[in-house]
Amino acid sequence: MSTAAVHSLWTTATDPISKIDAPKIEYGQLSPTLIVIGAAIVGVLIEAFLPRKSRYYAQVFVSVVALAAAFAAVVALAAGGYGTTKAHIAAMGAIAVDGPSLFLQGTILLAGILGVFTFAERRLDPEAHGNRVDSFAAQAASVPGSDSEKAAVKAGFTTTEVFPLLLFAIGGMLVFPSANDLLTLFIALEVFSLPLYLLCAVARRKRLMSQEAAVKYFLLGAFASAFTLFGIALLYGYAGSVSYATIAQVVDGTITNVDPPLAGTMGNDALLLIGAAMVVMGLLFKVGAVPFHMWTPDVYQGAPTPVTGFMAAATKVAAFGALLRLLYVVLPGLRWDWRPVMWAVAIVTMLGGAIVAITQTDIKRLLAYSSIAHAGFILAGVIATSPDGVSSVLFYLGAYSFVTIGAFAVVTLVRDAGGEATHLSKWAGLGRRSPLVAAVFAVFLLAFAGIPLTSGFAGKFAVFKAAAEGGAGPLVVVGVISSAIAAFFYIRVIVLMFFSEPRPEGPTVAVPSPLTMTAIGVGVAVTLVLGVAPQYFLDLAGQAGVFVR
Repeated sequence: MSTAAVHSLWTTATDPISKIDAPKIEYGQLSPTLIVIGAAIVGVLIEAFLPRKSRYYAQVFVSVVALAAAFAAVVALAAGGYGTTKAHIAAMGAIAVDGPSLFLQGTILLAGILGVFTFAERRLDPEAHGNRVDSFAAQAASVPGSDSEKAAVKAGFTTTEVFPLLLFAIGGMLVFPSANDLLTLFIALEVFSLPLYLLCAVARRKRLMSQEAAVKYFLLGAFASAFTLFGIALLYGYAGSVSYATIAQVVDGTITNVDPPLAGTMGNDALLLIGAAMVVMGLLFKVGAVPFHMWTPDVYQGAPTPVTGFMAAATKVAAFGALLRLLYVVLPGLRWDWRPVMWAVAIVTMLGGAIVAITQTDIKRLLAYSSIAHAGFILAGVIATSPDGVSSVLFYLGAYSFVTIGAFAVVTLVRDAGGEATHLSKWAGLGRRSPLVAAVFAVFLLAFAGIPLTSGFAGKFAVFKAAAEGGAGPLVVVGVISSAIAAFFYIRVIVLMFFSEPRPEGPTVAVPSPLTMTAIGVGVAVTLVLGVAPQYFLDLAGQAGVFVR
């Protein structure tokens, strides 16, 4: 190589190149998520370095403090105007800090705190070998029924890893509804899905059923994630960007500066329609809408009940938040294409969930189909495509999450020799054996049914009103019919509890610790307050109903 050539290489190397800008991260506005993820990492370190005896207390303490601190951060951001006047896009375009994201994050964090309480419950089962036991396997890695599992139970081991897993799941859920580009959306989806797959597999009783539920959830969830990712790739091919704002501009035709290499595929409607359909499909899977609901009853039935309660409440909140942002921020220009499809999905979901629930004999499966029907009701608000639609969906999600966690917490209390007695026949006469527990469960069932003076009525009324004003009158008629069908099986359970003779060999109702009592008590209080005086919270959801674009 000649010296001139070498010299020319040196000179090009020392030419002033444009500086790489350091990323600008608004840590204060991202603090709720950062607190939760930080606490999850602390939880992993606790598992590594603390002796077994003290892990449980350390984990519960860290989890509750972190979630409470994160909730305080959300309230501070909302009070500082980040939900209204100061709403903007943070973290270099990756995260939206606005009304809907703060409202949904607050809901998820409160549901998470109640979730931690139900996870930490240790008084329901009789003590094993002098040690208190919780709902989770003594040693998740050992084969069910093996010698190593028996040894772990005898030694009093407990799976305290469930707390950091729960925190990682909540961390992902906080990002999911506030993601402002498709890659952030996908990463958040994986961050909250993977811990849930694990949590479904670690039930102490009926371990094979629990592991089967986890495998079903994992396989179907992996398919849904693959569809989502493929849809993201197609949308990138369509718009030349994964940013929500850029895709929306390309859909509207308002974008001007186009990269020459991308100009060839940009604006190809086939890419847009197929890509959008695939991403929406991934979100409908998480929501549990028909026809992507097949995992719901099996997973709800097989997973440990505290996990089912948390998952049923928080996953719906996160997934509906992401779906709203996608449809309202990215694809408002495609409204005429996605509304008819969503109409069909909402109708099939409402009717399918309500009708199939009638045939169920297991209380957890019944609640699973009930949650599918509720996904249909919430979709009616999504279809409204108006600010009222957004605020009604936010209110419904907030109300629904507390009722759900409370209902599943009550399910953990009704037990027989084999653990939880979830077969409906076992619940006969429960109202005479323990009237208080049956009355509390009846309140939750009436809220699910949407009976006046419960939060369920206020939520359904808001969603149906928004849908009717948005021109979806026939959808409201279908919604009311499916509500009536659904009311039948909720009231059937109430009749079974209060008007049937208790069986002599029936289940007992365990006396829980203050943790589960708190979760159930908060659920009842929120259900009644939102039912009797919903206006303040409807106004709050109304103020929070504007997406930043």
